[in-house]
Amino acid sequence: MPNPWDPGSARLLVQLGFPALATTSSGFAWSLGRRDMTRAVDVPINADFEGGFAVEPHAVAANVTAAVATGIAGISIEDSSGEASKPLFDFEFSVERVKLARAAIDKSGTGVLLTARSEGFLVGLPDLGETIRRLAAYAAAGAECLYAPGLRTIGDIKAVVEAVAPKPVNVLAGSDFTTVAELSAAGVRRISVGGALARTAWTGFLAAAKEVAEKGTFSALGRAIPFADINARFD
Repeated sequence: MPNPWDPGSARLLVQLGFPALATTSSGFAWSLGRRDMTRAVDVPINADFEGGFAVEPHAVAANVTAAVATGIAGISIEDSSGEASKPLFDFEFSVERVKLARAAIDKSGTGVLLTARSEGFLVGLPDLGETIRRLAAYAAAGAECLYAPGLRTIGDIKAVVEAVAPKPVNVLAGSDFTTVAELSAAGVRRISVGGALARTAWTGFLAAAKEVAEKGTFSALGRAIPFADINARFD
C-alpha cells in the first residue's frame, strides 16, 4: 500500500496495479498539492492522520468524525506527542485516544478501518517491549490494524505480529532493509512506504536542478520520462 503525495502520484500508482493507497503527511507537507486525494482515484485510501490533529481524546474523536466523512477507507492515530522532553503520550491517555477514535468511527457508520500507531522507534525510544504493550492495548481498544513505524529487523517485526495476532500489522518500508516476500513470510499483512516515494522524487529533482545550477548541463533532464508518456497516463 504505497504512499502518494498528490493526485498525480496517486493515479500513477493505481496504474501500476496497487489495489490500495495511503497518504503521507510528510510527502504532502513537501508539496503544494490538493488537500483531498480521495477524489483522484477509485481505490481505497488510508489517511495518515498523524496524532488526530489534537491532543485531548474528545478532540481527536471530533476530528476523526470529520475525517471519515471525506470518503477515506482507513485512518491512523499516532501516540507521539511532539514534545522533545516526553515524545510519547502517557500509556493510558494514548489508549483513551484510540478508544474514542474507535467510538467516533462506529458512531459514523462508515466502516472506516482504524490503524493505531506507536511511534517509539521514530522518536528515540526504541523499546520493543513498550511498543508491544502499547500496540496490544490499542488492539484491545478497538484498533483493527497495528503499526510501529521504525522497526527494522525481522525479529522485532515477528514479535509484534505474534503479540497482536490475529489482527493485522502494518510495516513501514522506507529503505531497502527488507522485501515484500520477507515481510509476508513474517506474517505482515500490510506494507506502506511513508514519504519514501516523495523523497525519491525529490532526490531526482534536486540532482537535476543542482546539475543545471552548478554545471550548466542538462544530462539528468535527458534521462527523464518523456513528456508524452506522462501526459498519456493522465488521459
